[in-house]
Amino acid sequence: MANRNTQGFGLIPAGTLGATPSTGGQNKYKIDSGYATSLYMGMPVQIDSASGANIHKGYIISAQDAITVPTIGVFNGCFYTDANTLKPTFSAFYPGGTVPDANTNAGDIDAFVIDNPWQQYNVQLDTRLAATAALAQVEMGQTFGLTVRAEGTTTVSGSVTSGQSNGQLTVGTGADIANQWRLLRVAEDPENEDLITAPQTDASLANFSGFATVVVVVNKSQWFGTGTVGA
Repeated sequence: MANRNTQGFGLIPAGTLGATPSTGGQNKYKIDSGYATSLYMGMPVQIDSASGANIHKGYIISAQDAITVPTIGVFNGCFYTDANTLKPTFSAFYPGGTVPDANTNAGDIDAFVIDNPWQQYNVQLDTRLAATAALAQVEMGQTFGLTVRAEGTTTVSGSVTSGQSNGQLTVGTGADIANQWRLLRVAEDPENEDLITAPQTDASLANFSGFATVVVVVNKSQWFGTGTVGA
């Protein structure tokens, strides 16, 4: 059946490799005060390890559009002291440029990251996977990048209402080993499992498209020295 018309939703935890218990566990990292890029739930992030004049080294930054770089995991909200209200604040997304109250906790922001390298995720494709079922099957095991959804002439990283990322798996980036995420299979969702049909565009939903939901696992992780899981 045809897929539902939905927008991208980033990476949503969906079990672990080996069918081991999936606890949804996460760990706490730091976002540098004033970091300019907004982060949304379901967005891949990395610990910035760039050398030179990079002012965010050692802090969490977005890894969403840098499709070949290793990731530490998936952003799942943040905590800081609001500089205006002076109240401890949990937010499902990090508003770019946020500067917490410096008098209470040195101005850093706690980021919660799902960082199990064996965690599987559901993610929406940004187009049909292939023209036929046989060609779609060939794509299983390939690696892909995750990018934000285009809406008209702009890109939208996520929702400031729900805090959820709008990221989608970019079919055009497919490669054997180069990219962040490895495609495992189509998700077991009867309303979103059509890999080969180009859906109709619903004018009332702008450019939202009903492409299939698939299951991926990280291919390039900062937990591993090579950047590639199992390499």
